[in-house]
Amino acid sequence: MTKLAATALQVGGPFARPLFDDPESRDLSRVGVLDIGSNSVRLVVFDGAARSPAYFYNEKLMCALGAGMSETGRLNPEGRKRALSAIIRFQTLANGLAMAPISAVATAAVREAEDGADFCAEVEAETGLKICVIDGEEEARLSAQGVLLGWPGSYGLVCDIGGSSMELAEIARGHVGRRTTSPLGPLKLRDIPGGAEERKDYIRKTIKAAAKVMGPQHDRLFLVGGSWRAIARIDMDRLGYPLHVLHEYRMDAQSIAETLAYIAASDLEKLRSRCSISSARMSLVPYAAEVLGELIGIIDPKDIAISSYGIREGLLYEQMPQRLRDRDPLIEACYFAEAKDARLPGFGRRLFAFVAPLFPTASEAQIRIVKAACLLNDVSWRAHPDYRAETCFDNATRANLGGLKHAERIFLGLALLHRYRNKREGTRFEDLYDLIEPEQRQEAEVLGKAMRFGSMLWMSDFSATGAEMELDTDAGILTLRLSGTARLLFGEVAEARFKSLASSLGVDTKVVDAAS
Repeated sequence: MTKLAATALQVGGPFARPLFDDPESRDLSRVGVLDIGSNSVRLVVFDGAARSPAYFYNEKLMCALGAGMSETGRLNPEGRKRALSAIIRFQTLANGLAMAPISAVATAAVREAEDGADFCAEVEAETGLKICVIDGEEEARLSAQGVLLGWPGSYGLVCDIGGSSMELAEIARGHVGRRTTSPLGPLKLRDIPGGAEERKDYIRKTIKAAAKVMGPQHDRLFLVGGSWRAIARIDMDRLGYPLHVLHEYRMDAQSIAETLAYIAASDLEKLRSRCSISSARMSLVPYAAEVLGELIGIIDPKDIAISSYGIREGLLYEQMPQRLRDRDPLIEACYFAEAKDARLPGFGRRLFAFVAPLFPTASEAQIRIVKAACLLNDVSWRAHPDYRAETCFDNATRANLGGLKHAERIFLGLALLHRYRNKREGTRFEDLYDLIEPEQRQEAEVLGKAMRFGSMLWMSDFSATGAEMELDTDAGILTLRLSGTARLLFGEVAEARFKSLASSLGVDTKVVDAAS
């Protein structure tokens, strides 16, 4: 057994017992978060205590509570009625789920409105819910924690734009640092008198003031909020980008500049319809675009990433014990999926030890994806055999998984596709393959075929240790050592799959008795 494979099996190592089995973590099951924003009111119910959140329920209503506040100082009357109605519905749903009390937070519109306290009292009288009205810096902290939920080791600047405010927070080494808030929400910006030039001048001055508070921030810029996601969706449309997953979508300053120009030159209604953006959201996009252009010009980030995780996920993160926070969200989510759906939970760890010798020079980041694939290798077994390979690819590339870049999604999807199918041609996903390099596609094929072969040796008795592989790239030989039960499992089909694996590696095969 290689050192890498042995490490994987050690108690306390990368494959230590998943924390969602722990009673302390199980207390996080069915966590409900109500986010009362300036533009929307949303209920999210997180299910299960895996490190990567599972969305049991997710519903929002665009209420525009903050519309017109610049003139009246009060919540939008129609928005207030809509918000109260939505909250009553959400509390009724939560009661029906017999879950722990909802955590309810309100942001800029409620905290700034003259009648904000009155609205909170009305909600409590109607539903029993106590709303926590947070200030701008706390909003920035929670949004940044949401980003850390998805990327534990991330660093850079988190920018969360809502209807009435925009928050900035720095993150590094798993912690939130400096943070600030500003009145740069689109609902407020459209009420600024004097036209586009006055608004542009106001945005620039406000961002420069915020930048002074934050200091130099030239690392990654994480964008949180519906208006940013709408702009990212438009960027995808402009480029013809094939993977329509917003979380972890990457852009750079040049791409953003071209997309902002594209928005300015487009028929917004046609663009809205083509990109499946709501009318209420699309009406705010031009104002958010103005803010983003100035922000990037002043901050000058290394690159830009979209985070679908924000304040709601930050509230979940707040309730996690530190040892759960420290775990890898991708691996924990895969553990959870294996425990729930695989025929033999625990087999993924053995499978990883078996295939690890094929990746002797892989980086830590690459080995992490190999682990994830091994844990997910059998979770789609219930799918019809004719569609199982495509189901695996679809699940991997479009699932709600944290800590997974788009290229890594494609690699993981291809590996799982090859777990059930030799060839990747002839599927409906071929336009996605170009998101990774040819050599990565080949490595994914090798991993998939290794899992396909390994499953034949281990599936009947996954605790057996009667087979090992050794790859000698200099000699061009893949050696299989067999002993015990593994000898009996190595039949014609297993031998054919072993040869198919060797063919993908471009090497010859050698089968030996481990006892000799």
